[in-house]
Amino acid sequence: MHTRPMLDLGVRQDQLLVLLVDDDLVSREVTATVLTMNGYTVQTADDGSAALELLAGGGFVPDLILMDAQMPGLSGTALIAELRSRSRARIIAVSGSNPPQQVAAAADGFLLKPLDVEALRRLLDGQTRKPTAPADLGPDAPVVSLAILAQLRTLMPEKAVREIFQAIVSDLNCRVGSLEAAIGRRDEAEVHRIGHAIKGGCAMAGALQAARLGALIENISLKSFDNQSDDSTLLLKDLRSAAQALQSMLDAELPA
Repeated sequence: MHTRPMLDLGVRQDQLLVLLVDDDLVSREVTATVLTMNGYTVQTADDGSAALELLAGGGFVPDLILMDAQMPGLSGTALIAELRSRSRARIIAVSGSNPPQQVAAAADGFLLKPLDVEALRRLLDGQTRKPTAPADLGPDAPVVSLAILAQLRTLMPEKAVREIFQAIVSDLNCRVGSLEAAIGRRDEAEVHRIGHAIKGGCAMAGALQAARLGALIENISLKSFDNQSDDSTLLLKDLRSAAQALQSMLDAELPA
């Protein structure tokens, strides 16, 4: 996807050209939209290999590369090394949780999801303020952050906002099946990867209830399921319920 500035929000129009690399569809689209609406020109890639292909084409020469710190396939320090061999762009690692130490050291900076454009500007301006950890999502977390929903409505048409949340609902429903399969084969690494993706993507759009579940899944131990076989069933049920609650919010707030 290639996007260009659509609105004049009072920011400089000599903004950097950005390559955004993220395997999670929701995180990628929401981040690209927010950056675009703030005056940046953005090109996206859904994994490390796709990013290298874009750079090899020579048609897009970014000033800045934002890359998810944890992706399947080519990722982490290996991806950073490949990117540096093909581009002089600054590389910023982005993640829903603190990245591995070697990734943070190899990159030119680090930002936590959900991406804060002002935090990005401070980082590019050379201010080294430590990223603030995401707010703790308690059991009473709302389905959607009204503040983030209002911000999205300011940045884009209602139809576009609905498309973002509809994509989240579809993504959650798909991940329920993937999570169930990973739990069934006792693949804890994949369970954690799915949780990380849910947390990051949902937090970007303010889907706090689902983001909270993603955070729990990201850190869960499958050993806890050994003596309590119902735990995995309850977890999957909660995730389905979060998707249903988000759909209900969508139908009420942003009807098709």
